[in-house]
Amino acid sequence: MAALSEGRPPTAGSRIAVLGATGCVGRCVSAALAREGHQVLAVARRGGPAVADHDFVGLDVAAVPPSDLARLFTRHRVSAVVNVTGGWGTTEEEMRYAHITLVDRLLRAVTQMEARPRLVHVGSIHEYGPVPEPRSIGEGLEPRPTTMYASTKLAGSELVLDASRGGRVDGLVLRAVNVCGPRTTRASFLGAVVDTLRAADPGEPVTLRVADARRDFIDVRDLAEAVVLAVTSPATGQVVNIGRGEASAMRELVDLLVAVSGLPSGAVRIEDGPIASKGGGWTLADIRLAGELLGWKPRIPLSEAMRATWETPAD
Repeated sequence: MAALSEGRPPTAGSRIAVLGATGCVGRCVSAALAREGHQVLAVARRGGPAVADHDFVGLDVAAVPPSDLARLFTRHRVSAVVNVTGGWGTTEEEMRYAHITLVDRLLRAVTQMEARPRLVHVGSIHEYGPVPEPRSIGEGLEPRPTTMYASTKLAGSELVLDASRGGRVDGLVLRAVNVCGPRTTRASFLGAVVDTLRAADPGEPVTLRVADARRDFIDVRDLAEAVVLAVTSPATGQVVNIGRGEASAMRELVDLLVAVSGLPSGAVRIEDGPIASKGGGWTLADIRLAGELLGWKPRIPLSEAMRATWETPAD
């Protein structure tokens, strides 16, 4: 049987492949790994300034034969793979391709390797499905997703868990809450709010429709630190929630964004809007296991996260 991660977690100086390296999370994870002394192999469909500081391979992981991917990792002596790919696709086909097909090919590639790298897969808190307020979401909660996004994300995570628990892969699944901070994607609610505020005419009121919802949000830089700790952790075959452990009102987050936007007082009107979410109107992650297994806790306050969301928008 092939060795799993050469029998030990990666150490400083190891080569870590980051899949989805040009996205909001991937860029931050790559930078955090580099700061800890790791060498980053950035993998994404398209390159650019986001990966200028790392070795880069332009690749659609879901489209290549697993044997090709295995040879790539072997050639670069990759000791761990971080999967932060994923998409906000609008069709079932797009979401299955991004969340299931890609993970399946990645696992097939890793299991073909003589020295199998460690795998850290970043999933979503939405995999659990809607949870009634004020319940916190612990890792023991049985997932019951109700949307195609959440269902396909769960399927991908379960592939990793099955392979890890079966001894075929040394893997860990992180289920992250909603992300904010630098380069928050425009496809998210907060990213759309930033775009709306930036396009606003100071002389014309802006109307924002905000749901009466409370959700757990984390700065992407805190998430990146959790990923770095997960890469070198001996924990395997488990799910670990990553969040702030707080449920914040969406109106509070919008107010923080408006405050740092510089728009004059009264320039923004907030109206009640529908709850449009991939996981429901309430999310609150129980993050105790992350502290116990990884020695991790969130550090960046939401006020600073919202400032970074405004000051460093998506490219």
